[in-house]
Amino acid sequence: MTGRGFTLLEVLITLIILAVGMLGLANLQSKIHVTEVESYQRAHAVLLLQDMADRINSNRAAAASYVSAAVVGAGTADADCTALATNTPALRAARDRCEWGETLKGASEQRGGANVGGMIGARGCIALVQAANTAAGVCTPGTYRVSVAWQGLHKTVEPSLPCGANLYGDAADADRDKLRRIISTEVTIGLPRCSSP
Repeated sequence: MTGRGFTLLEVLITLIILAVGMLGLANLQSKIHVTEVESYQRAHAVLLLQDMADRINSNRAAAASYVSAAVVGAGTADADCTALATNTPALRAARDRCEWGETLKGASEQRGGANVGGMIGARGCIALVQAANTAAGVCTPGTYRVSVAWQGLHKTVEPSLPCGANLYGDAADADRDKLRRIISTEVTIGLPRCSSP
């Protein structure tokens, strides 16, 4: 007897192959979504990082006033930045830090009374890398590190920079810092009037 068409066994094998292919496609779609969210967060972090670097560069006289041990952004109380004066460079630096912190929290976009315009758990840090030294013959410029940290969706390698350390994931998880993502840049404030020997 010659076979005409598919047998029941061939149909079942075809259905199994299709099911495995569809499961693989669903898994791929899930990974694409996670990668898209991670990419969006990184792009947003780059914009916020550049924003603070520009603020420091435009207020060079008070660059040291931007440095603080406190982390700004997620986990801090909401602030009314408009109440802060800007009539001196140091006060302008305080207002810049406040506005940057609110931007990190996503306060620029709200839905249902909640901030939704930011990254997951975004935090910012500004640290002094090298203090300016205007002594004759030394003339060392001031260098400041601006960092933005946020929570990723899956664990990777733990970052070496301290901004936002131990603030993400479950406190009981020993590898919780592997969820932390961080980018940073350094801003150098030169000393054009410094005299060398």
